[in-house]
Amino acid sequence: MRRAALTAALAVSTGVIAACSGAPSPAQISVSNGGCGSSWQLADPGWHTFQIHNAAAENADVDLVNPGNGAIYAEVEALGPGTTSPMRLNVGSGSYAFRCLFEDFEAITGPTVVVGGHARGTPAILPVTRNDLLAPARQYHDWVAAGLNTLAGQAGALAADVRTGNLGAARTAWLTAHLTYQRLGAAYDAFGDFGDEIDGVPDSQAGVHDPDWTGFHRLEYGLWHGQSAGQLTGVANKLVADIRGLRASWPDQEIDLIDMGLRTHEILENALQFQLSGHDDYGSGTTLATTQANIDGTRELLTILRPLLVPRYAGLPAVYSWLDRLQALIGKERRPNGTWVSVSALSTSQRQQIDAACSQALEALAPIAAITEPRRT
Repeated sequence: MRRAALTAALAVSTGVIAACSGAPSPAQISVSNGGCGSSWQLADPGWHTFQIHNAAAENADVDLVNPGNGAIYAEVEALGPGTTSPMRLNVGSGSYAFRCLFEDFEAITGPTVVVGGHARGTPAILPVTRNDLLAPARQYHDWVAAGLNTLAGQAGALAADVRTGNLGAARTAWLTAHLTYQRLGAAYDAFGDFGDEIDGVPDSQAGVHDPDWTGFHRLEYGLWHGQSAGQLTGVANKLVADIRGLRASWPDQEIDLIDMGLRTHEILENALQFQLSGHDDYGSGTTLATTQANIDGTRELLTILRPLLVPRYAGLPAVYSWLDRLQALIGKERRPNGTWVSVSALSTSQRQQIDAACSQALEALAPIAAITEPRRT
């Protein structure tokens, strides 16, 4: 649930998770579309578990906020009618209020409660709204459009090499074009059916012999398994046509705003699952290069989202530190002639170091999706 994601984001953003105290928690907090946590008090700061009960007939998102600026300490998402859900956090000294967002109702903010003392608790994070994400999404959309233009030219050169039988040059051109495509990772959902056509893997019992299998990986299989120019020309031409079709349709496509932050984690998560495991290697042995391209795509999204993240996420420097380490470890496996060591040829120690750095980067990236999720305020 989003509640857990935001709690993790808040904890990571401080770099500190306090020990649980024995401070008593308040009684059940009842919310409805007529009032939001109307009566509650805390005698002392410390760890508390609020039992949030929805007394209304509609679903609700319930946030604990700083009433001064609307920053969110914790939240419960999609709380159903008549149900109760816990909200646990380290309550520091300061001002608090519950804010309720019911379906088809304006947001309701309950009374302000002041917790005394001088204790530091879970920090609040300013909510990100749809308006906050509109400009970054446009910027990213334009960046993808430029990338598709580049990709179309590279795919055309690749197809020309295949048609003329220059398969050595085609293998080099294949990698160049495939890495360009992989850098556009956050846009995959917006690519629709073109995504499967351009970079899909065989999904039938026929496997690599599936006659309907197309795209980069089908061409990779043929180029590195001795298939002839005659066998591969149709595959290359289809790839060019699909990329051109995607480029033509792109101006009418929209990137879901929630994907902007979500994909900073998912791009690298997919790399760990499919590239660093060697799963998506169909002969070229270049999944480490693909992972590098995925890191580039992640960095592009982070650059675009940086103005929103800097004031909200104290763990952002750790993201860059782990990406740097991962990129350095992978970079060691590129040979002087530009070819790559395949994942299967790595030693156990090398794979462990790369996988560990990727996992640490993913852990640091994980809170960004919750922090940048567009919210009603």
